[in-house]
Amino acid sequence: MSELRQNLITRDWVIIAHERSQRPNQFAKKIESDRIIPPYQADCPFCPGNEHDTAEEICCLGDRENWKVRAVFNKYPAVSPEKEPTRKIQKTYRSIAGFGVHEVIIEHPLHNVNPALLTISEIANIFSMYRERYRQLKRDPRIKTIVIFKNHGPKAGTSLEHPHSQIAATPIVPGQMRDRISEAMRYFDETGECLYCRTMKDELSASQRIISENKHFVAFIPYAALSPFHLWIFPKRHSSSFEQISDEEIIDMARILKTVLAKLYYGLNNPDYNYTIRSIPTDQDYTDYYHWYLAIIPRVSQAAGFELGSGMFINSSLPEESAEFLRSIEIPISSGNRDLDKKSPPYSI
Repeated sequence: MSELRQNLITRDWVIIAHERSQRPNQFAKKIESDRIIPPYQADCPFCPGNEHDTAEEICCLGDRENWKVRAVFNKYPAVSPEKEPTRKIQKTYRSIAGFGVHEVIIEHPLHNVNPALLTISEIANIFSMYRERYRQLKRDPRIKTIVIFKNHGPKAGTSLEHPHSQIAATPIVPGQMRDRISEAMRYFDETGECLYCRTMKDELSASQRIISENKHFVAFIPYAALSPFHLWIFPKRHSSSFEQISDEEIIDMARILKTVLAKLYYGLNNPDYNYTIRSIPTDQDYTDYYHWYLAIIPRVSQAAGFELGSGMFINSSLPEESAEFLRSIEIPISSGNRDLDKKSPPYSI
């Protein structure tokens, strides 16, 4: 029998379709090519030596000759800092000039490394850059929302295979974020408790959907996950803004993200996925009701007519079974090695 579950954080109702459910390993990506990706590609603008092919560099971690992570302006930005966020209202037509900042974070000098197989220190470097750019962007009072995200693989929307992620800052707060904040406020007003902290406590208590846990973070598949293997990483310390992450927490975030991505890599054959950091609007640093987190959405299923027509999702994977499957995946000790494991699926972004 199918079951309808509600995700209290998103307010979405999800159909958990038991009768359609597939075994977790059936979501594994089919390997379509044995192409070996080289560590350096001459025509890649993100590879060392081709720095002149990117837009203006904002900052880098490491020296110019041996950089570890670079932040550059997006060469084809969705928004531009050269404009002003001027509003225009005429009858029912509303618009704002395309002000904003769109940056690219080049995560590693090597062209062929997979995020799941980076070392903990390399992932920590990326998150240190995220925090630095978040703090700098937040200084502009015109910026209201900062979105940090990664597209991994063609189904997730990536266009360049060199490992990279992006940051987009806009002068408005999207409706989805407003709705989630409103729901979090309502829950806090009714219960005196943070909805995110309550969710985390309940998931830790139930333990069925937990994937990994360390001192500062917990990774789990939500009770009403919107799609197969959709998972969240919550900081255990209540904090509303990503910029509040400490150095010690960055290391633990790197540990748990590496664990989760490696389990997806080995368990589902390096699936395409998106991840995003959901943080409070920039003018609301400290609240009792909102809690920043990282969401990962593997692209192992596709929304169709029902989802588009109803706004509801059908999840053909039971969250408890998906979490159990990922917990069971063993990560090879060499998974952070720069040498490619020939027995592993091909490295690709």
